[in-house]
Amino acid sequence: MLRYSVLRLLLFFGVLTLLWLLGLRGQDQQWMLLVLSALISMVLSFFVLARFREESTTAIAERLQRRVEAKQAGKPAVHGVDEEAEDAEDDRGPAEYR
Repeated sequence: MLRYSVLRLLLFFGVLTLLWLLGLRGQDQQWMLLVLSALISMVLSFFVLARFREESTTAIAERLQRRVEAKQAGKPAVHGVDEEAEDAEDDRGPAEYR
């Protein structure tokens, strides 16, 4: 997940730099520079970073599946978080209404 996010940022700043070098430097062009950079990097990342996006999605899905399996097996949740206690706290509502 972190790798994909870093690659997206690098792609955005790469496009931003390229557009800046191509002449979008003026004060009145700053918003256009940012919007175009975001749009172009979004389209490029859809195609160029597809493999990394799939890896990130798979890792998240596996982590979620392990959590569900641990909860169903009655084991404590990952990282020692007691989800039942948190759920009970959420059900009670804010402290000011207790």
